Amino acid sequence: TGGSIRGPANFCGVAGLKPTSGRVPRTGHIVSPGGPRDSFTTIGPLARRVDDLWLTFPLIAGSDWRDPYIVDMPIGDPGSVSVAGLRIAVYDDNGVMSPAPEVAEAVRIAASALSDAGASVTNALPGPVTAATKTADDSREAYGEAYTRALLAHYGTTRIGPILQSRLADANDGALSVEGIANFQAEIDRHRIEMLSFMEDFDAIVCPVAARPAPLHDYQVNTNRGGYTHIYNMTGWPVAVVRANTSPEGLPVGVQIVARPWREDVAVKLASVVEAATGGWQAPAGL
Repeated sequence: TGGSIRGPANFCGVAGLKPTSGRVPRTGHIVSPGGPRDSFTTIGPLARRVDDLWLTFPLIAGSDWRDPYIVDMPIGDPGSVSVAGLRIAVYDDNGVMSPAPEVAEAVRIAASALSDAGASVTNALPGPVTAATKTADDSREAYGEAYTRALLAHYGTTRIGPILQSRLADANDGALSVEGIANFQAEIDRHRIEMLSFMEDFDAIVCPVAARPAPLHDYQVNTNRGGYTHIYNMTGWPVAVVRANTSPEGLPVGVQIVARPWREDVAVKLASVVEAATGGWQAPAGL
């Protein structure tokens, strides 16, 4: 719903694919409780290698006649995508969370690999990214977790994890009135339109997955902040993640490769180019 495919892929140095919203049925999974954020939730594969993402993706895509939001759109072939001439926008700072040097370097390495492969690479931050990122982050609190409470009540859930407990306890702090919710939904749609207009001039975007490499196990993460990932849940666009760099501590650092709606083939093709140039997944020492 905010990076549950891309975050683990990034922090573990593997490949991940968040498909276009409406591509893969969520039937049988624990999904978003509903409401305006329902479309943020997407099911997709994780794998050590980019090629393995495509072994899984076509098998899980398409209508199952259960999830009412699935659209049977054609699936492209990454092998048929020509990188030469593709227009790539690149940014390493979204104006919300400044990246660590190794994260910015990962973006530079990925952009260089794509440029060497013939893509036209331009440093370009989509105009609405900073504001849209904040809007996407705020969407979790805007509804006072009312949908979550209804879902828990429907299933009689009594055992709740500490993260959700914290969200429920603080939920009313950011809850909006009915009029406020209507205005907030209009704001989300406006940002979606602005982002789509930006993408008219580009085939893909390369940017960080997170501002920092993987945190320590006991590090307290603000899960209401989606960082660099949440905005692309809001747009619903497909995103591939691939390792592109290593931190001074030896931690993997990946990048997001965002494509136009329904163009998972482009995202995966570009990710495979970056993987070929950087080596992608590396076995941890001792394995």
